[in-house]
Formats: sequence, structure tokens, C-alpha cells
Amino acid sequence: MAQAVYVGLDMGASRTKVAVIDQHGALLGHAAKKSGIDFAATAAFCLDASLKQADANRNDIVDAVATGYGRNNVAFVTEKVKTEIGCHAKGCYFSFSEAITIIDIGGQDNKIIKLNAKGQRDSFKMNRKCAAGTGAFLEEMSSRLDIPLGEMNNLASQATEMIKLGSYCTVFSATEVLENIRHGKPVADIIKGIFYSMIQRVLEMDALTEKVVLSGGVVAHNPYLVEMTEEMIGRPVLIAEFPQLSGALGAALYALEAADKA
Repeated sequence: MAQAVYVGLDMGASRTKVAVIDQHGALLGHAAKKSGIDFAATAAFCLDASLKQADANRNDIVDAVATGYGRNNVAFVTEKVKTEIGCHAKGCYFSFSEAITIIDIGGQDNKIIKLNAKGQRDSFKMNRKCAAGTGAFLEEMSSRLDIPLGEMNNLASQATEMIKLGSYCTVFSATEVLENIRHGKPVADIIKGIFYSMIQRVLEMDALTEKVVLSGGVVAHNPYLVEMTEEMIGRPVLIAEFPQLSGALGAALYALEAADKA
């Protein structure tokens, strides 16, 4: 039986995410894939995978909204686009309907978004000029250490000490990492220092409110980052079930709103 679904697509420079929801905002299907060089093909792949999981097809889509770096390169969303800030805010507020500070750690940039108790944006900041503290930084360090990205979290959690990096610059940090390896420092301790450097870089962007929400693919795949963040700010943080989908979910919620107003 046909069902009405609403689609949100978050096309980042690194990863593309799609979320499919019903008329109540419940997540029915989702998919993520490296964005690659053919944004349109990647978007179509994620859309079809998400619809299949939702037991729906393209004819069931009532409305769709795109966000992210490649939001204007999506064939099935020609006009309805929203900013990343707006979509991440809406997606996180849907999960935690209170005054929050959202820390989104993305593949190419970081965002700190402050919302009041009504979900209205009070302020936001983005780190655009430097890759330090982003997923790209972690990928670069993974390459330098010749350790698969998927193993970094587990190794960091096994550290007995922490080798702090003196520089926040990705290039200089890579040199420091190699120097520490040359001096025989344990790899796990070095990786924990890399995680610490990432978090510290983000925390320096802005002051935080009492309730903090972490989102983004880096958070989803590196739970030890969450644990370290809690230690560094001295209190628990909130995380949605699928933190990598915050932007896509927010875009889908915008699509639902647009359909309701039509």
C-alpha cells in the first residue's frame, strides 16, 4: 500500500546522507555514501537505498529538500534547498526539544549552533579555513600512521597515556605525529592525543551552554570522542540515535513542513 514519505538529503563534500521520514517525522529509511565526484549519481544511490529500506518508491515522495555542499547538484530536488545550519539545528532540536548547543563535527568543517528552548537559533559559528578538528584531519592522521580509519577509535580508547600535539595545524601536526613515532611513542597514546586536539580545536570556537548535543559522522563512528568530550567539559553530552543523519533529518523535516503548508 502506498505511503506518503518525505526526503531529506545532506550532500557534504565528504559524505552524502539521505533520510526518509513519514508524516509524523519517524525515520523510515536512511543511507550514507562517500560523495565522490558524481554528486548526482551518489544522491540517486542513497535515495534508492533509503526508499528500499522504507519500503517505498519515488512515487511515494510528497516533498524533498536538500542541504550541504552539493545541495544544488541533486536532480530530484530542483528548487527546495536549505542551509546546513538550519537543517542541523532542526534535526537536533527534533531529537532534543530544549535549549541546546549543537557541536557538529563534519568531514570538512565544524559547526557550533546555539538554540533556545523554542528551537530558535541564537547564534552559530563555523570553522571553514582550517581542516584541523574535522574528519579530514582524522583521515590525514590515519594516512600518516598507516592505520585504517575504522581502527582509530579503538586504539585511542586503549591508550594508557596521551601524547598531546603542540600544533593545531594539520600539516605541522602530521610532522609531530611522525616525530613521536620516530621516538618510539605508543601509537595508541598518539591517537588519543589526536582526538584531544580535535576536540580542543572545536571547543575553542565558542562557549557552550549547559546542554550539549554532538552530531556528525565523525561522532557516529568514534564514540571515544564523545567520552573524551564529556571529560573535557565536565558533564554528559546528548547524542541522537543516528548523529550522522542530523542534517538529512532536518532537511526531511523541512520537506514535511513545506508539504503541510502547501
